[in-house]
Amino acid sequence: MMKGRGTEWHFAEKPILEYLLTLGYEFAGKEQHPALRGSENQVIFRPHLIAALQRLNGISEQDAIAAAAELARKEDNEEWVEIMRGDFARNVEGQATQKTLKVIDFQNPSNNQLAVTQQLYVKAEKSRIPDVVLYVNGLPLVVIEAKSPINHKDKNGEAFDQLKQYERDIPRLFFTNLFNIVTDGTTVLYGATGAPSKFYGYWRDTHPREDNFDNELHKGLWSLLEPSRLLDILAHFVVFEREEGKVIKKIARYQQFRAVNKMVERVAEGKHKRGLIWHTQGSGKSLTMVFAALKLKHHRTVKIEKGQSSALANPNLLILTDRKDLDTQIANTFIATGLPNPTPIKSIKQLRELMSTSVDGQTLLSTIFKFEGSTRAIPNSENWIVMVDECHRTQEKDLGAALRATLPNATFFGFTGTPVKKNDKNTYENFGVVGEGYLDKYGIDDAVRDNATVPIRYTSRKTEWQIDEAKIDSLFDTWFADLSDEQLAQIKKRGVRLADLVRHPKRIELIAFDLWTHFKEYAKPDGFKAQLVAYDREAVVLYKQALDTLIASEYERQGMSKEDALRLSQEATACVYSKSQEDDKPSENKHKNEVREKLVTWYVDDTAEDELKRRFKLRHENPQILIVCDKLLTGFDAPAEAVMYLDKPLKEHTLLQAIARTNRVADAKKKQGLIVDYIGVSKHLDEALASYRAEDVQNAMRDLDGLRSELEAAQRELLVYVKGIKRIGKDVRAEYDALIKAIGTEDEWILFQRKVRNFVTLYEALAPDPCVIPMSYDLKWFANFLLFGKQVFEKKESFEQAEYSEKIRQMLEEHLHVTGLSTVVKLRSVIDGEFWDDFEDAEDESEEDKRAAALKKTTELRKITEAKLAENQHQYAKFSEKLKELIERMDDQQLSWGEKLKAAQEYAKQLDEEGKAYEGTGMSFEGHALLKVIEAIEGDDVDADTQRQLAETAEQLYSDTELAPTLWHTKEGLRKELRQRVRKAAHQLGFKKLKDLPSDIEDIAIKHFARGKYE
Repeated sequence: MMKGRGTEWHFAEKPILEYLLTLGYEFAGKEQHPALRGSENQVIFRPHLIAALQRLNGISEQDAIAAAAELARKEDNEEWVEIMRGDFARNVEGQATQKTLKVIDFQNPSNNQLAVTQQLYVKAEKSRIPDVVLYVNGLPLVVIEAKSPINHKDKNGEAFDQLKQYERDIPRLFFTNLFNIVTDGTTVLYGATGAPSKFYGYWRDTHPREDNFDNELHKGLWSLLEPSRLLDILAHFVVFEREEGKVIKKIARYQQFRAVNKMVERVAEGKHKRGLIWHTQGSGKSLTMVFAALKLKHHRTVKIEKGQSSALANPNLLILTDRKDLDTQIANTFIATGLPNPTPIKSIKQLRELMSTSVDGQTLLSTIFKFEGSTRAIPNSENWIVMVDECHRTQEKDLGAALRATLPNATFFGFTGTPVKKNDKNTYENFGVVGEGYLDKYGIDDAVRDNATVPIRYTSRKTEWQIDEAKIDSLFDTWFADLSDEQLAQIKKRGVRLADLVRHPKRIELIAFDLWTHFKEYAKPDGFKAQLVAYDREAVVLYKQALDTLIASEYERQGMSKEDALRLSQEATACVYSKSQEDDKPSENKHKNEVREKLVTWYVDDTAEDELKRRFKLRHENPQILIVCDKLLTGFDAPAEAVMYLDKPLKEHTLLQAIARTNRVADAKKKQGLIVDYIGVSKHLDEALASYRAEDVQNAMRDLDGLRSELEAAQRELLVYVKGIKRIGKDVRAEYDALIKAIGTEDEWILFQRKVRNFVTLYEALAPDPCVIPMSYDLKWFANFLLFGKQVFEKKESFEQAEYSEKIRQMLEEHLHVTGLSTVVKLRSVIDGEFWDDFEDAEDESEEDKRAAALKKTTELRKITEAKLAENQHQYAKFSEKLKELIERMDDQQLSWGEKLKAAQEYAKQLDEEGKAYEGTGMSFEGHALLKVIEAIEGDDVDADTQRQLAETAEQLYSDTELAPTLWHTKEGLRKELRQRVRKAAHQLGFKKLKDLPSDIEDIAIKHFARGKYE
């Protein structure tokens, strides 16, 4: 039944297929593909789809065939999700109006035809063969790419690359796709269609089932692919969000799925009318509310029996926040994800009117302040479900009481991004069930473990300028010693304030210098951004002035004109604060006047603030640093923000919310969010967070000291490998060869790579901390070795360094050149004039040099062959096998390195000759490429002259600027016309494979005859 080859089959594909059969999927073997798909470039199992349309809608076979044909033309993933959810209607026999046609039965999972297939060959310009594809009613919903760890490759790296290739090369397989899975037979990671690998996640929690699985593979597959769960995900847990003009598909994480289903169960049960949900900041709390709204509103998978009243039947939803910016953010999320009819409330009057109507099924978004003073209950309040964001803050100022007076019988769900304080009885009483605590909890450590957020670290800088409030008077005497006795007495009379010390001009100047120096080394090289949290609005403008002056003088030193330097320095930072009526009032106090003038100058209104935030989120663009005091410390998502400079004594949830601005995931270069503490918060961290349960906040911020010890340990683990190797830099190649021997086996090489990556990650996270300076030689030596080791152990080029930050990459590049290693690890192309010299140069060298040359040339030849196969699969297919033989020879102990080098040279010559095979034939390079396709398809069925004739005819057709004008390859009509002409010519010449020839010839024609606008 199921056949496969190699370790991937035994360790990954076979166990996947076997387990899916136990979940109710039927196996569709390769031999069934022709009947199910019609042709190899089609991916829908049309008989399954036609049967489902008939079965689920009671329509005739003729109508089902017509509906399936219409569906087969749909090419948009978002439209397909809506169709599968029930948004598809067309005319059918015997009905005057259009009939809504179900494609999937969500209520009865077993009423759908579930199928799984392997090695699905999808023909395209670059044909691909995904490992495993899951079908529901003939629609390919999930692609699984399996990579075996036995291959000694980075477990999931190659699988991700292949999925990206599939999405690019065979897009039709992804029109109906829900999500993809990569697995090595143990680990199961999933991600939405088109998602970058950083957004792939594990499904850790199997609620409501107990975690009693035989292994991790079964747990992951059951969590995602058990039919009722898969349909639940499709029905309620996928959204398409519009961000910056792009449409981004987002799929729920396990904690969102779990929390929403607990909420829906609670509403359906009707026993308790409340629940408290803590999902830590940055883990997608706003999206959880969207998913909850989707399921509470549509509940496609929930059965409601006829005649049975249910709180889920057609509920009204009210989403509440206590901040204008959060209200805007949530409204934007709801609107951007296409949730049906969300109404942002503009006034108290509008809110009262809409809530008092008898219309059900509303979704209202409002701030809680619009309930102020409300005491009259609305009719039908039991039909309202209320979701309150940052619910712990809404209990203040009797707002909670007003809300409950208006909606006495509503169901309330409280959401919070920070843990609820242990003594906060109101929040637990109003949103929690007695003895339950949280209905659902997803804490700080959970999010970091799942890579949903990055960890937050802190470091203290300039401790001599940190302010201990207990010693404020003595600090004042030290710092303000140069004031006159009269001024000192005057200030002491009114009482020394923290602000007097925080805004000390010298202190501001010193911190600005330290901050800019740190930022340039830590965040700027990779385009990351920072926020500076100043004490108050006056401190904001003082920092802005200090940084402008500092940055401008730096630009001038680099040779820039004074005007340009000032303009650029002012663009590098921006201020965001609220304005006050006092700002444009003149004052007799000169200093006050200056500050007020600056507050007017640097103030930005809402529109300008939105533009600033948009630009701040873009890497490598200005502004690089946002200077704030109160605004943008909550509800502001900027993955580009990697560091926060803290100069304001924040406490409790204000501190937790502020620091979380840095915890959003960006790319592999962002290892953590860093808090640089100038005020001394971290000295009193336990005190600042004392009102929470210790276990809820113990890892909210970790000191860099922990990382310093981890870095030392990581360095020690690597030094074990180089005992006895003299690393003096005279002959780094010989040093690297000695390390190859010390590593020895491929298994050890896998472990070694992980250890080096760990060392680099920790080094990156700490630099420019002084502790890394003594380790920089080891970093360069080991990290560059990975380039060499990859060639020796895997005969592959390493792309490791693409993941490193710019500061590390520059160090490594420099080291490669200084040590002369670049010639060993940098690969040449076959068109590089020096490519062939390497063979000649190594002939008279030592055995070790021949070894290095043979391994390098094999790695280069592997890369070149892969490029040639992509260029013309038919012409270069035979080299696929030859390359495998060459790689096997490199591991053959019986052969000398001289013989292996000769084998590589022989292979290179054959590859080169194939590329020049058109010379002397009288044909062009392009025409010959077409001939190779024809030869491969037709074989010996047609004589050589006739094959050549067809190749020349096809070349003429695709070279003709009238038949194939500019951009012909992007227009389906023109392409179809050209294929028909090729088919006609082939038919007249006596060819028989008329189905395959035109499309395969077109594949090559697109590569060689496509004409862009400017050609």
